[in-house]
Amino acid sequence: LVRAQCGGGRRRVLGRVGGAGSSESETHRGHWLAHSTEEQADVSAMLGAVGFLAEVFGTALGPSALLLSAVAFLFVADILKRWRPKNYPPGPLRLPFVGNFLHLDFEQWHLSLQRFVKKYGNVLSLDLGAFSSVVITGLPLIKEALVHQDQNFVNRPINLNQVFQKNGLIMSNGQVWKEQRRFALTTLRNFGLGKKSLEERIQEEAQYLIQAVREENGQPFDPHFKINNAVSNIICSITFGERFDYQDDQFQELLRLLDEVTCLPKSVRVQLFNVFPRIMKLLPGPHQIIFSNREKLRMFIARVIENHRRDWNPAEARDFIDAYLREIEKVRKPDSPSVFNEENLICSTLDLFFAGTETTSTTLRWGLLYMALYPEVQEKVQAEIDRVLGQSQQPSTAARESMPYTNAVIHEVQRMGNIIPLNVPREVAVDTTLAGYHLPKGTTVLINLTALHRDPAEWATPDTFNPEHFLENGKFKKREAFLPFSIGKRACLGEQLARTELFVFFTSLLQKFSFRPPDNEKLSLKFRVGLTLSPVTSRICAVPRA
Repeated sequence: LVRAQCGGGRRRVLGRVGGAGSSESETHRGHWLAHSTEEQADVSAMLGAVGFLAEVFGTALGPSALLLSAVAFLFVADILKRWRPKNYPPGPLRLPFVGNFLHLDFEQWHLSLQRFVKKYGNVLSLDLGAFSSVVITGLPLIKEALVHQDQNFVNRPINLNQVFQKNGLIMSNGQVWKEQRRFALTTLRNFGLGKKSLEERIQEEAQYLIQAVREENGQPFDPHFKINNAVSNIICSITFGERFDYQDDQFQELLRLLDEVTCLPKSVRVQLFNVFPRIMKLLPGPHQIIFSNREKLRMFIARVIENHRRDWNPAEARDFIDAYLREIEKVRKPDSPSVFNEENLICSTLDLFFAGTETTSTTLRWGLLYMALYPEVQEKVQAEIDRVLGQSQQPSTAARESMPYTNAVIHEVQRMGNIIPLNVPREVAVDTTLAGYHLPKGTTVLINLTALHRDPAEWATPDTFNPEHFLENGKFKKREAFLPFSIGKRACLGEQLARTELFVFFTSLLQKFSFRPPDNEKLSLKFRVGLTLSPVTSRICAVPRA
Protein backbone atom coordinates (compact mmCIF):
# COMPACT_ATOMS: atom_id res chain seq x y z
CA LEU A 1 0.00 0.00 0.00
CA VAL A 2 2.75 2.42 0.93
CA ARG A 3 4.65 1.58 -2.26
CA ALA A 4 1.52 2.19 -4.32
CA GLN A 5 0.87 5.58 -2.73
CA CYS A 6 4.47 6.78 -2.78
CA GLY A 7 5.29 5.77 -6.31
CA GLY A 8 8.38 3.81 -5.37
CA GLY A 9 9.45 6.13 -2.56
CA ARG A 10 8.91 3.49 0.15
CA ARG A 11 12.50 3.27 1.33
CA ARG A 12 12.94 7.04 1.66
CA VAL A 13 9.62 7.53 3.50
CA LEU A 14 10.04 4.68 5.92
CA GLY A 15 13.69 5.65 6.49
CA ARG A 16 12.73 9.17 7.48
CA VAL A 17 10.03 8.00 9.90
CA GLY A 18 12.20 5.30 11.39
CA GLY A 19 15.07 7.74 11.92
CA ALA A 20 13.34 9.76 14.59
CA GLY A 21 15.69 8.41 17.26
CA SER A 22 18.90 8.58 15.17
CA SER A 23 22.06 10.56 15.87
CA GLU A 24 22.28 14.36 15.87
CA SER A 25 24.10 14.36 12.52
CA GLU A 26 21.35 12.30 10.94
CA THR A 27 18.74 14.60 12.48
CA HIS A 28 20.59 17.63 11.08
CA ARG A 29 20.64 15.92 7.66
CA GLY A 30 16.87 15.44 7.94
CA HIS A 31 16.39 19.10 8.85
CA TRP A 32 18.48 20.22 5.91
CA LEU A 33 16.68 17.96 3.47
CA ALA A 34 13.35 19.34 4.69
CA HIS A 35 14.18 22.49 2.74
CA SER A 36 14.87 20.63 -0.51
CA THR A 37 12.41 19.73 -3.25
CA GLU A 38 13.08 16.02 -2.73
CA GLU A 39 12.19 16.22 0.97
CA GLN A 40 8.98 18.11 0.22
CA ALA A 41 8.05 15.39 -2.23
CA ASP A 42 8.82 12.72 0.39
CA VAL A 43 6.71 14.46 3.02
CA SER A 44 3.81 14.79 0.57
CA ALA A 45 4.19 11.12 -0.30
CA MET A 46 4.19 10.08 3.35
CA LEU A 47 1.12 12.15 4.11
CA GLY A 48 -0.58 10.61 1.10
CA ALA A 49 0.34 7.16 2.35
CA VAL A 50 -1.00 7.89 5.84
CA GLY A 51 -4.21 9.23 4.32
CA PHE A 52 -4.61 6.16 2.14
CA LEU A 53 -4.04 3.86 5.11
CA ALA A 54 -6.59 5.82 7.14
CA GLU A 55 -9.13 5.25 4.40
CA VAL A 56 -8.39 1.53 4.31
CA PHE A 57 -8.58 1.20 8.12
CA GLY A 58 -11.78 3.23 8.16
CA THR A 59 -13.39 0.90 5.63
CA ALA A 60 -12.20 -2.20 7.43
CA LEU A 61 -12.70 -1.22 11.05
CA GLY A 62 -15.50 1.35 11.05
CA PRO A 63 -16.03 5.01 12.07
CA SER A 64 -14.09 4.84 15.35
CA ALA A 65 -10.94 3.65 13.62
CA LEU A 66 -11.46 6.24 10.91
CA LEU A 67 -11.66 9.03 13.48
CA LEU A 68 -8.58 7.73 15.27
CA SER A 69 -6.70 7.55 11.96
CA ALA A 70 -7.75 11.08 11.07
CA VAL A 71 -6.51 12.42 14.41
CA ALA A 72 -3.21 10.55 13.95
CA PHE A 73 -2.88 11.92 10.43
CA LEU A 74 -3.44 15.52 11.59
CA PHE A 75 -1.04 15.04 14.49
CA VAL A 76 1.74 13.77 12.21
CA ALA A 77 1.04 16.55 9.70
CA ASP A 78 1.27 19.18 12.46
CA ILE A 79 4.58 17.77 13.72
CA LEU A 80 6.02 17.79 10.21
CA LYS A 81 4.80 21.32 9.60
CA ARG A 82 6.52 22.53 12.77
CA TRP A 83 9.79 20.69 12.07
CA ARG A 84 12.66 22.97 13.09
CA PRO A 85 16.12 23.28 11.51
CA LYS A 86 19.30 23.08 13.53
CA ASN A 87 20.16 26.25 15.48
CA TYR A 88 16.56 27.46 15.44
CA PRO A 89 15.92 29.86 18.38
CA PRO A 90 14.77 28.22 21.63
CA GLY A 91 11.31 28.71 23.01
CA PRO A 92 8.54 27.18 25.14
CA LEU A 93 7.12 23.75 24.31
CA ARG A 94 4.69 23.95 21.39
CA LEU A 95 1.33 22.24 21.69
CA PRO A 96 -0.09 20.39 18.67
CA PHE A 97 -2.19 22.58 16.35
CA VAL A 98 -2.25 25.69 18.60
CA GLY A 99 1.49 26.09 19.17
CA ASN A 100 2.09 28.55 22.02
CA PHE A 101 -1.34 30.15 21.72
CA LEU A 102 -2.35 29.10 25.25
CA HIS A 103 0.90 30.37 26.80
CA LEU A 104 0.03 34.04 26.28
CA ASP A 105 -2.39 36.23 28.18
CA PHE A 106 -4.16 38.12 25.38
CA GLU A 107 -5.32 40.80 27.78
CA GLN A 108 -1.65 41.80 28.08
CA TRP A 109 0.13 39.63 25.56
CA HIS A 110 3.09 41.99 25.14
CA LEU A 111 3.81 41.71 28.88
CA SER A 112 3.18 37.98 29.23
CA LEU A 113 5.86 37.09 26.69
CA GLN A 114 8.55 38.97 28.67
CA ARG A 115 8.90 36.00 31.03
CA PHE A 116 9.93 33.91 28.00
CA VAL A 117 12.56 36.51 27.11
CA LYS A 118 14.06 36.09 30.58
CA LYS A 119 14.06 32.31 30.22
CA TYR A 120 15.11 31.81 26.59
CA GLY A 121 17.07 34.95 25.73
CA ASN A 122 16.96 37.83 23.26
CA VAL A 123 16.08 35.65 20.27
CA LEU A 124 13.26 33.25 21.08
CA SER A 125 10.71 31.33 19.07
CA LEU A 126 6.94 31.22 19.52
CA ASP A 127 4.35 29.43 17.40
CA LEU A 128 1.25 31.61 17.33
CA GLY A 129 -1.38 29.42 15.79
CA ALA A 130 -0.73 28.80 12.12
CA PHE A 131 2.55 30.68 11.81
CA SER A 132 6.02 30.47 13.33
CA SER A 133 7.44 33.61 14.87
CA VAL A 134 10.66 34.82 16.46
CA VAL A 135 10.83 37.63 19.04
CA ILE A 136 13.93 39.87 18.91
CA THR A 137 14.89 41.81 22.04
CA GLY A 138 17.64 44.36 22.73
CA LEU A 139 18.89 47.37 20.78
CA PRO A 140 21.99 45.69 19.23
CA LEU A 141 19.96 42.82 17.75
CA ILE A 142 17.13 45.12 16.65
CA LYS A 143 19.64 47.28 14.76
CA GLU A 144 21.32 44.20 13.31
CA ALA A 145 18.00 42.93 11.92
CA LEU A 146 16.32 46.16 10.79
CA VAL A 147 19.37 48.16 9.69
CA HIS A 148 22.40 45.98 8.94
CA GLN A 149 20.40 43.04 7.52
CA ASP A 150 17.40 45.12 6.46
CA GLN A 151 16.95 43.34 3.09
CA ASN A 152 16.47 40.03 4.92
CA PHE A 153 13.79 41.45 7.24
CA VAL A 154 12.01 43.88 4.91
CA ASN A 155 8.86 41.83 4.20
CA ARG A 156 5.51 41.82 5.98
CA PRO A 157 3.80 38.52 6.90
CA ILE A 158 0.66 38.31 4.78
CA ASN A 159 -0.87 35.63 7.03
CA LEU A 160 -0.53 37.49 10.34
CA ASN A 161 -4.02 38.96 10.46
CA GLN A 162 -7.02 39.60 8.31
CA VAL A 163 -7.34 43.34 8.93
CA PHE A 164 -4.87 44.31 6.22
CA GLN A 165 -4.39 42.76 2.81
CA LYS A 166 -1.30 42.28 0.68
CA ASN A 167 -1.83 45.53 -1.23
CA GLY A 168 -1.28 49.16 -0.21
CA LEU A 169 1.47 50.54 2.01
CA ILE A 170 1.46 48.59 5.28
CA MET A 171 1.31 44.91 4.35
CA SER A 172 2.57 44.83 0.75
CA ASN A 173 5.93 43.35 -0.21
CA GLY A 174 8.48 43.39 -3.00
CA GLN A 175 8.07 45.72 -5.96
CA VAL A 176 4.50 46.59 -4.98
CA TRP A 177 5.66 47.95 -1.60
CA LYS A 178 8.69 49.77 -3.05
CA GLU A 179 6.67 51.62 -5.67
CA GLN A 180 3.72 52.38 -3.37
CA ARG A 181 6.01 53.77 -0.65
CA ARG A 182 8.08 55.82 -3.10
CA PHE A 183 4.95 57.31 -4.63
CA ALA A 184 3.35 58.01 -1.22
CA LEU A 185 6.44 59.78 0.14
CA THR A 186 6.78 61.94 -2.97
CA THR A 187 3.09 62.80 -3.03
CA LEU A 188 2.91 63.60 0.69
CA ARG A 189 5.83 66.00 0.25
CA ASN A 190 4.09 67.60 -2.71
CA PHE A 191 1.03 68.20 -0.54
CA GLY A 192 2.92 69.83 2.28
CA LEU A 193 4.75 67.19 4.32
CA GLY A 194 7.63 69.02 5.98
CA LYS A 195 6.43 72.40 4.70
CA LYS A 196 4.97 75.38 6.51
CA SER A 197 1.67 75.06 4.62
CA LEU A 198 0.88 71.71 6.26
CA GLU A 199 1.93 72.97 9.69
CA GLU A 200 -0.48 75.89 9.26
CA ARG A 201 -3.22 73.36 8.48
CA ILE A 202 -2.41 71.53 11.74
CA GLN A 203 -2.46 74.83 13.66
CA GLU A 204 -5.86 75.63 12.17
CA GLU A 205 -7.23 72.21 13.12
CA ALA A 206 -5.86 72.69 16.66
CA GLN A 207 -8.14 75.73 16.97
CA TYR A 208 -11.16 73.64 15.95
CA LEU A 209 -10.18 71.07 18.59
CA ILE A 210 -9.75 73.76 21.26
CA GLN A 211 -13.21 75.09 20.48
CA ALA A 212 -14.75 71.61 20.70
CA VAL A 213 -13.08 71.01 24.09
CA ARG A 214 -14.07 74.48 25.34
CA GLU A 215 -17.74 73.62 24.68
CA GLU A 216 -17.50 71.01 27.45
CA ASN A 217 -17.27 73.91 29.96
CA GLY A 218 -14.79 72.13 32.20
CA GLN A 219 -17.19 69.23 32.80
CA PRO A 220 -16.13 65.57 32.57
CA PHE A 221 -16.03 64.24 28.98
CA ASP A 222 -14.41 61.49 26.95
CA PRO A 223 -11.87 63.15 24.60
CA HIS A 224 -11.46 60.04 22.42
CA PHE A 225 -13.40 60.96 19.28
CA LYS A 226 -12.76 64.71 19.44
CA ILE A 227 -9.04 63.98 19.26
CA ASN A 228 -9.61 61.29 16.63
CA ASN A 229 -11.55 63.76 14.51
CA ALA A 230 -8.89 66.47 14.77
CA VAL A 231 -5.96 64.18 13.93
CA SER A 232 -7.87 62.39 11.18
CA ASN A 233 -8.76 65.70 9.53
CA ILE A 234 -5.08 66.30 8.79
CA ILE A 235 -4.57 63.08 6.84
CA CYS A 236 -8.04 63.47 5.29
CA SER A 237 -7.09 66.91 3.96
CA ILE A 238 -4.06 65.34 2.28
CA THR A 239 -5.74 62.19 0.94
CA PHE A 240 -9.36 63.30 0.36
CA GLY A 241 -8.79 67.04 -0.07
CA GLU A 242 -11.24 67.97 2.71
CA ARG A 243 -11.74 68.05 6.47
CA PHE A 244 -14.88 66.94 8.29
CA ASP A 245 -16.92 68.77 10.88
CA TYR A 246 -16.89 67.29 14.39
CA GLN A 247 -20.66 66.90 14.17
CA ASP A 248 -20.62 65.07 10.83
CA ASP A 249 -22.55 61.85 11.54
CA GLN A 250 -21.12 59.95 8.57
CA PHE A 251 -17.55 60.74 9.57
CA GLN A 252 -18.20 59.88 13.21
CA GLU A 253 -19.50 56.49 12.06
CA LEU A 254 -16.33 56.06 9.99
CA LEU A 255 -14.17 56.77 13.03
CA ARG A 256 -16.23 54.33 15.09
CA LEU A 257 -15.67 51.58 12.48
CA LEU A 258 -11.96 52.35 12.47
CA ASP A 259 -11.85 52.14 16.26
CA GLU A 260 -13.54 48.72 16.24
CA VAL A 261 -11.14 47.41 13.59
CA THR A 262 -8.24 48.68 15.71
CA CYS A 263 -9.52 47.24 18.98
CA LEU A 264 -10.77 43.78 18.03
CA PRO A 265 -7.81 41.94 16.43
CA LYS A 266 -6.25 40.85 19.74
CA SER A 267 -9.44 39.32 21.12
CA VAL A 268 -9.26 35.57 21.73
CA ARG A 269 -11.75 34.72 18.97
CA VAL A 270 -9.85 36.76 16.42
CA GLN A 271 -6.64 35.01 17.46
CA LEU A 272 -8.44 31.68 17.09
CA PHE A 273 -9.22 32.73 13.54
CA ASN A 274 -5.47 32.85 12.90
CA VAL A 275 -5.17 29.31 14.29
CA PHE A 276 -8.25 27.77 12.65
CA PRO A 277 -9.25 30.10 9.79
CA ARG A 278 -11.44 27.62 7.90
CA ILE A 279 -13.44 26.67 10.98
CA MET A 280 -13.73 30.20 12.39
CA LYS A 281 -14.98 31.57 9.07
CA LEU A 282 -18.15 29.60 9.68
CA LEU A 283 -18.66 30.83 13.25
CA PRO A 284 -19.98 34.18 14.52
CA GLY A 285 -17.79 36.46 16.61
CA PRO A 286 -15.63 39.61 16.62
CA HIS A 287 -13.60 38.38 13.62
CA GLN A 288 -16.75 38.70 11.50
CA ILE A 289 -17.19 42.30 12.71
CA ILE A 290 -13.65 43.08 11.53
CA PHE A 291 -14.39 41.80 8.03
CA SER A 292 -17.68 43.68 7.93
CA ASN A 293 -16.14 46.94 9.16
CA ARG A 294 -13.19 46.62 6.84
CA GLU A 295 -15.55 46.26 3.90
CA LYS A 296 -17.54 49.33 4.99
CA LEU A 297 -14.32 51.35 5.21
CA ARG A 298 -13.30 50.15 1.77
CA MET A 299 -16.68 51.13 0.35
CA PHE A 300 -16.32 54.62 1.85
CA ILE A 301 -12.89 55.04 0.22
CA ALA A 302 -14.25 53.67 -3.08
CA ARG A 303 -17.09 56.24 -3.03
CA VAL A 304 -14.63 59.08 -2.38
CA ILE A 305 -12.51 57.87 -5.32
CA GLU A 306 -15.58 57.71 -7.56
CA ASN A 307 -16.53 61.26 -6.58
CA HIS A 308 -13.01 62.38 -7.45
CA ARG A 309 -13.28 60.81 -10.90
CA ARG A 310 -16.35 62.91 -11.74
CA ASP A 311 -14.55 66.24 -11.65
CA TRP A 312 -10.96 65.06 -11.96
CA ASN A 313 -8.50 67.29 -13.79
CA PRO A 314 -5.29 65.35 -14.60
CA ALA A 315 -3.38 68.61 -14.93
CA GLU A 316 -4.16 69.76 -11.41
CA ALA A 317 -4.02 67.21 -8.57
CA ARG A 318 -5.94 68.39 -5.50
CA ASP A 319 -4.89 65.59 -3.16
CA PHE A 320 -3.37 62.10 -2.86
CA ILE A 321 -6.28 60.42 -4.66
CA ASP A 322 -6.05 62.79 -7.64
CA ALA A 323 -2.30 62.24 -7.85
CA TYR A 324 -2.77 58.46 -7.73
CA LEU A 325 -5.44 58.53 -10.45
CA ARG A 326 -2.97 60.44 -12.63
CA GLU A 327 -0.31 57.80 -11.92
CA ILE A 328 -2.73 55.03 -12.92
CA GLU A 329 -3.35 56.69 -16.27
CA LYS A 330 0.33 57.42 -16.81
CA VAL A 331 1.49 53.83 -16.40
CA ARG A 332 -1.60 52.07 -17.78
CA LYS A 333 -0.65 49.46 -20.43
CA PRO A 334 -3.24 47.03 -21.87
CA ASP A 335 -0.86 44.05 -21.94
CA SER A 336 1.17 44.80 -18.81
CA PRO A 337 -0.53 45.01 -15.39
CA SER A 338 0.81 47.78 -13.14
CA VAL A 339 1.13 48.03 -9.37
CA PHE A 340 -0.72 51.34 -9.74
CA ASN A 341 -4.35 50.25 -9.94
CA GLU A 342 -7.62 50.94 -8.16
CA GLU A 343 -7.15 48.15 -5.62
CA ASN A 344 -3.81 49.55 -4.50
CA LEU A 345 -5.31 53.05 -4.47
CA ILE A 346 -8.08 51.92 -2.11
CA CYS A 347 -5.66 50.02 0.13
CA SER A 348 -3.03 52.79 0.21
CA THR A 349 -5.64 55.43 1.01
CA LEU A 350 -7.11 53.24 3.75
CA ASP A 351 -3.63 52.61 5.18
CA LEU A 352 -2.90 56.34 5.28
CA PHE A 353 -6.29 57.00 6.87
CA PHE A 354 -5.74 54.32 9.52
CA ALA A 355 -2.08 55.02 10.32
CA GLY A 356 -2.54 58.78 10.09
CA THR A 357 -5.43 58.70 12.56
CA GLU A 358 -5.01 55.94 15.12
CA THR A 359 -1.37 56.21 16.21
CA THR A 360 -1.15 59.98 16.76
CA SER A 361 -4.63 60.16 18.26
CA THR A 362 -3.87 57.36 20.74
CA THR A 363 -0.59 59.01 21.75
CA LEU A 364 -2.36 62.32 22.41
CA ARG A 365 -4.95 60.57 24.56
CA TRP A 366 -2.15 59.00 26.62
CA GLY A 367 -0.61 62.47 26.87
CA LEU A 368 -3.72 64.08 28.37
CA LEU A 369 -4.15 61.15 30.74
CA TYR A 370 -0.56 61.46 32.01
CA MET A 371 -0.99 65.23 32.48
CA ALA A 372 -4.09 64.66 34.61
CA LEU A 373 -2.25 62.03 36.67
CA TYR A 374 0.99 64.05 36.99
CA PRO A 375 -0.15 67.64 37.70
CA GLU A 376 3.38 68.72 38.68
CA VAL A 377 4.62 67.78 35.19
CA GLN A 378 1.65 69.55 33.61
CA GLU A 379 2.49 72.72 35.55
CA LYS A 380 6.09 72.67 34.30
CA VAL A 381 4.90 72.27 30.70
CA GLN A 382 2.50 75.19 31.08
CA ALA A 383 5.17 77.36 32.68
CA GLU A 384 7.41 76.73 29.66
CA ILE A 385 4.52 77.47 27.27
CA ASP A 386 3.77 80.73 29.06
CA ARG A 387 7.42 81.75 28.99
CA VAL A 388 8.03 80.96 25.31
CA LEU A 389 4.62 81.44 23.66
CA GLY A 390 2.35 83.20 26.09
CA GLN A 391 -1.39 82.80 25.54
CA SER A 392 -1.64 84.40 22.10
CA GLN A 393 1.14 82.89 19.97
CA GLN A 394 0.25 79.59 18.31
CA PRO A 395 2.59 76.63 18.93
CA SER A 396 4.84 75.75 15.99
CA THR A 397 7.77 73.43 15.35
CA ALA A 398 9.99 76.51 15.17
CA ALA A 399 9.42 76.96 18.92
CA ARG A 400 10.20 73.32 19.75
CA GLU A 401 13.92 73.90 20.30
CA SER A 402 13.08 76.60 22.84
CA MET A 403 10.76 74.19 24.69
CA PRO A 404 12.93 71.20 25.72
CA TYR A 405 10.76 70.21 28.67
CA THR A 406 7.55 70.05 26.60
CA ASN A 407 9.41 68.08 23.93
CA ALA A 408 10.76 65.68 26.59
CA VAL A 409 7.25 65.15 28.02
CA ILE A 410 5.87 64.23 24.58
CA HIS A 411 8.69 61.71 24.07
CA GLU A 412 8.12 60.23 27.53
CA VAL A 413 4.41 59.86 26.72
CA GLN A 414 5.40 57.87 23.63
CA ARG A 415 7.81 55.70 25.63
CA MET A 416 5.33 54.91 28.39
CA GLY A 417 2.29 54.71 26.11
CA ASN A 418 4.14 52.07 24.05
CA ILE A 419 1.27 51.97 21.57
CA ILE A 420 2.82 49.41 19.17
CA PRO A 421 4.56 47.13 21.69
CA LEU A 422 5.94 44.58 19.22
CA ASN A 423 6.35 46.93 16.27
CA VAL A 424 4.60 46.13 12.99
CA PRO A 425 5.62 42.51 12.30
CA ARG A 426 8.22 41.57 9.69
CA GLU A 427 8.83 38.36 7.78
CA VAL A 428 12.20 36.79 6.95
CA ALA A 429 12.65 37.18 3.18
CA VAL A 430 15.46 34.59 2.81
CA ASP A 431 17.08 32.03 5.11
CA THR A 432 19.00 34.18 7.58
CA THR A 433 21.38 33.90 10.52
CA LEU A 434 20.89 36.23 13.50
CA ALA A 435 22.95 35.95 16.69
CA GLY A 436 24.01 32.48 15.58
CA TYR A 437 20.42 31.27 15.13
CA HIS A 438 18.99 30.06 11.84
CA LEU A 439 15.78 31.82 10.79
CA PRO A 440 14.11 30.10 7.82
CA LYS A 441 12.48 32.11 5.07
CA GLY A 442 8.85 32.92 5.96
CA THR A 443 9.40 33.20 9.73
CA THR A 444 7.41 36.05 11.29
CA VAL A 445 9.62 38.47 13.27
CA LEU A 446 8.35 40.51 16.23
CA ILE A 447 10.49 43.39 17.53
CA ASN A 448 10.21 43.67 21.31
CA LEU A 449 9.77 47.43 21.77
CA THR A 450 8.17 46.85 25.17
CA ALA A 451 11.43 45.47 26.57
CA LEU A 452 13.46 48.16 24.78
CA HIS A 453 11.39 51.05 26.13
CA ARG A 454 11.45 49.59 29.65
CA ASP A 455 15.06 48.40 29.68
CA PRO A 456 16.68 49.31 33.06
CA ALA A 457 20.04 49.48 31.28
CA GLU A 458 18.71 52.29 29.09
CA TRP A 459 16.32 54.20 31.37
CA ALA A 460 16.95 55.44 34.91
CA THR A 461 13.37 54.77 36.05
CA PRO A 462 12.01 52.47 33.32
CA ASP A 463 8.56 51.89 34.84
CA THR A 464 7.92 55.46 35.96
CA PHE A 465 6.73 58.44 33.91
CA ASN A 466 9.81 60.66 34.01
CA PRO A 467 10.49 63.35 31.36
CA GLU A 468 14.06 63.64 32.71
CA HIS A 469 14.86 60.59 30.58
CA PHE A 470 15.00 62.98 27.61
CA LEU A 471 16.77 65.88 29.30
CA GLU A 472 20.43 66.58 30.00
CA ASN A 473 21.58 69.81 31.61
CA GLY A 474 18.23 71.38 30.81
CA LYS A 475 18.45 70.54 27.09
CA PHE A 476 16.53 67.95 25.11
CA LYS A 477 18.46 64.70 24.66
CA LYS A 478 17.82 62.20 21.87
CA ARG A 479 17.87 58.54 22.92
CA GLU A 480 19.00 55.76 20.60
CA ALA A 481 16.84 53.25 22.49
CA PHE A 482 13.68 55.23 21.64
CA LEU A 483 12.06 53.63 18.56
CA PRO A 484 8.29 54.29 18.48
CA PHE A 485 8.47 54.84 14.70
CA SER A 486 10.78 51.84 14.15
CA ILE A 487 13.99 52.08 12.07
CA GLY A 488 15.26 50.96 8.70
CA LYS A 489 13.63 50.89 5.29
CA ARG A 490 10.15 50.16 6.69
CA ALA A 491 10.18 52.82 9.39
CA CYS A 492 6.95 54.82 9.63
CA LEU A 493 6.70 56.99 6.51
CA GLY A 494 4.52 59.49 8.43
CA GLU A 495 7.03 60.04 11.25
CA GLN A 496 7.66 63.69 10.39
CA LEU A 497 3.93 64.42 10.15
CA ALA A 498 3.24 62.63 13.44
CA ARG A 499 5.97 64.54 15.30
CA THR A 500 4.58 67.86 14.07
CA GLU A 501 1.01 66.90 14.99
CA LEU A 502 1.99 65.70 18.46
CA PHE A 503 3.85 68.90 19.29
CA VAL A 504 1.29 71.35 17.88
CA PHE A 505 -1.85 69.59 19.22
CA PHE A 506 -0.40 68.73 22.64
CA THR A 507 1.08 72.20 23.22
CA SER A 508 -2.06 73.95 21.95
CA LEU A 509 -4.26 72.00 24.38
CA LEU A 510 -1.95 72.60 27.37
CA GLN A 511 -1.73 76.27 26.46
CA LYS A 512 -5.50 76.70 26.85
CA PHE A 513 -6.55 74.03 29.38
CA SER A 514 -5.47 72.25 32.55
CA PHE A 515 -6.49 68.59 32.58
CA ARG A 516 -7.54 66.85 35.79
CA PRO A 517 -9.60 63.86 36.95
CA PRO A 518 -13.34 64.41 37.51
CA ASP A 519 -14.41 64.85 41.12
CA ASN A 520 -14.84 61.52 42.89
CA GLU A 521 -13.47 59.60 39.88
CA LYS A 522 -10.10 57.89 39.69
CA LEU A 523 -8.21 57.81 36.42
CA SER A 524 -6.36 54.64 35.45
CA LEU A 525 -3.40 53.76 33.26
CA LYS A 526 -5.11 50.51 32.26
CA PHE A 527 -5.02 49.83 28.54
CA ARG A 528 -7.03 47.98 25.96
CA VAL A 529 -5.15 45.69 23.60
CA GLY A 530 -5.78 45.87 19.88
CA LEU A 531 -3.64 46.78 16.91
CA THR A 532 -2.43 49.49 19.29
CA LEU A 533 -2.33 49.84 23.08
CA SER A 534 -4.79 52.59 23.92
CA PRO A 535 -6.16 53.95 27.22
CA VAL A 536 -9.37 52.40 28.47
CA THR A 537 -12.40 54.62 28.06
CA SER A 538 -12.40 57.34 30.70
CA ARG A 539 -13.62 60.88 31.30
CA ILE A 540 -11.43 63.87 31.97
CA CYS A 541 -11.96 67.55 32.82
CA ALA A 542 -10.43 70.30 30.68
CA VAL A 543 -10.46 73.41 32.85
CA PRO A 544 -9.87 76.65 30.86
CA ARG A 545 -6.75 78.49 31.97
CA ALA A 546 -7.06 82.09 33.10
